Amino acid sequence: MSRYAFLDGPTPFALAHRGGDEVAPENTARAFAAAVDAGYRYLETDVHVSADGELFAFHDDVLDRVTDRTGAVAAHTAAELREVRIGGTDPIPTLDELLGAFPDVRWNIDPKSDGAVIALARALRRHDAVDRVNIGAFSDERLARVRALLGPDLCTAGGPREVAALLAASRVPVARRRGRRPRFGCVQVPIAYRNVTVVTQAFVDAAHARDVQVHVWTVDEPAEAHRLLDLGVDALITDKPTVMRKVLEHRGAWR
Repeated sequence: MSRYAFLDGPTPFALAHRGGDEVAPENTARAFAAAVDAGYRYLETDVHVSADGELFAFHDDVLDRVTDRTGAVAAHTAAELREVRIGGTDPIPTLDELLGAFPDVRWNIDPKSDGAVIALARALRRHDAVDRVNIGAFSDERLARVRALLGPDLCTAGGPREVAALLAASRVPVARRRGRRPRFGCVQVPIAYRNVTVVTQAFVDAAHARDVQVHVWTVDEPAEAHRLLDLGVDALITDKPTVMRKVLEHRGAWR
């Protein structure tokens, strides 16, 4: 059993990436509700902070790609962001709304800017949700700040430097068999990055030797999912929740 509450369930499992895109646009309340209705208890989202300090579940720095508005998220007030529609149909949910609407769900959250970190820590304290989240980010400094703010019970993913160190250890037979337990509970990685294969049997073994889970994004194809699960990865982050559910059901691993 993991030392973090977020990871104390059985593995392997699947996380609905931004709620999935099978039923509704990404990072919308409808997408998250559809994933929960499909049996998912792990959801992934991102957060940006508005100009006046409110957290919204949204991936991009700017509104242009998926909404009916343009411009930087951080340049808009919360009131302005509430008028925005994703795909022309769905409002951008706030993190407070999501934590309140799905109290039994575990959330994987990526703070997409430095300014979001303090607001995120306050929101998690406000909802007594520290033990049901994992924080991942592409910034070692951002992860260090959120760990300092929320303490040792918070589960986080390894940052870029930590993942690089684990990848290096996985290439040395002795090093991948042993190592000190790190400050993070999982690594969340792509299959490959810049023509370098990240997820190998050696990488999975090195992580497990340190009591670290391996979560892989973004996995939507059944054949790829089966290959990764055969390597022993602990979780698949997917845009296709119903597809990954069928994969896990086929393996007798859906819970």
